Amino acid sequence: MDKKLFIANWEEIKEGKVSDVYFHRAKEIILKKGLDKRVKMEVRAGHLPYPWAVFCGLPEVLNLLEDLPVNVWAMEEGTVFFEDEPVLLIEGNYSEFGVFETALLGFLCQSSGISTKAARCKKAAGDKIVLSFGARRIHPAISPMVERSAFIGGCDGVAVVKSAEILGEKPVGTMPHALILLAGDEIEAFLAFDEIMEEDILRIALVDTFGDEKFVSLKAAESLGKKLYGVRLDTPSSRRGDFLRILEEVRWELNLRGYSWVKIFVSGGIDEYKIMELNPLADGYGVGTSIANAPVIDFSLDIVEIEEKPIAKKGKKSGAKQVWRCWDCLKDRVSPWKEKEEICKNCGKNLSPLLIPVVQNGKIVYTPPSPQKLRERVLGQIKKLKLDND
Repeated sequence: MDKKLFIANWEEIKEGKVSDVYFHRAKEIILKKGLDKRVKMEVRAGHLPYPWAVFCGLPEVLNLLEDLPVNVWAMEEGTVFFEDEPVLLIEGNYSEFGVFETALLGFLCQSSGISTKAARCKKAAGDKIVLSFGARRIHPAISPMVERSAFIGGCDGVAVVKSAEILGEKPVGTMPHALILLAGDEIEAFLAFDEIMEEDILRIALVDTFGDEKFVSLKAAESLGKKLYGVRLDTPSSRRGDFLRILEEVRWELNLRGYSWVKIFVSGGIDEYKIMELNPLADGYGVGTSIANAPVIDFSLDIVEIEEKPIAKKGKKSGAKQVWRCWDCLKDRVSPWKEKEEICKNCGKNLSPLLIPVVQNGKIVYTPPSPQKLRERVLGQIKKLKLDND
């Protein structure tokens, strides 16, 4: 059997081979019948799974549209946006870029969904640590994209080696159950980890393989002393019972014996709501499935102008639009493109346009900040937001 991955490469994406076939058919008809016209098309989500979302995936879109005779305006990556706001606007002859709708939306929908879920988990955790542990739940070829999006959304670290390399970060992780099972004893595994691993790698003991989490945590602290950074509870759901009470017991017993520096990490079935439940006692979280398999942001790409005249299909608002933001109170207003909004009606501060030029005549004119700067951007915004409408 041929050893190949069932994925498209960049050349195939740029050639339109991952586009829905009806876009190719439409292009053929448009060109043969002389129907090609200059249009403006916007990307927006009419409905969101949450009150707000985080825009992510822009660099791949820029690379997709580069060298095409189009102009593009977009929100900066890492911008929080709200329902029914355009996040990207493309201007050009439809035949030049319409066939790329499938790929363009794919880049944005999944990345933004992951980044949004990560932001929600980090918002729930506050100053507690959130790590991306979801690579095993997705196709390995896309794990760097997933973990990049998770990091931008607010995760403090990622587990996959290649993902961390792309981000310019060190990969993070603890130890697998396999190590403990092969060692045959938790303490033997902890000591072996401490002996072999470099000093700058945190000693976080996995304490739920054989014994009770409380007693194994105490043994880990006794064995490693000040070297022990933390313990991780990945307790199976069938054994959890009242998980918060288990954490309470572990914390109590560690503190009672003078091991107050030992942090408690939890993983397995964690999302923003579980984080809110456990946050009084947990110091950090490994979040996998809920971030890696986050609901996508259901963006659409729609014509809003043809030859500078407003037009849209039913259910959509015609005309190009700008989104104006007050960065002080994080309130937005959407206006027709040529109308300028200047003052926030809420606080009286000046408003800023969110859609900025990113491609001009096929040339990329926007330099994305580093993932670290984008993450800081997200964290600054979500401080001003509620997790849900309550």
